[in-house]
Amino acid sequence: MAASRRLMKELEEIRKCGMKNFRNIQVDEANLLTWQGLIVPDNPPYDKGAFKIKINFPAEYPFKPPRSHLKQRSITPTSMKRGRSVCQ
Repeated sequence: MAASRRLMKELEEIRKCGMKNFRNIQVDEANLLTWQGLIVPDNPPYDKGAFKIKINFPAEYPFKPPRSHLKQRSITPTSMKRGRSVCQ
């Protein structure tokens, strides 16, 4: 599956570069299409928190966008809400 190969490469690059805003990335090796981790903002007012996120990549990735789900209800009423597409 092309999406799985691409995601494995992207995951390796993220882990290699030590991305500080997306941490504790957990991927089930049997299903590379689902990632979980923490979004850790470095700018106020969100720099005091960490937000659990789950990302579901479609089999057609990168031609179709992933969907993300925040484990918290939302960061603020005007920001990203649970279940919305990353590209909406």
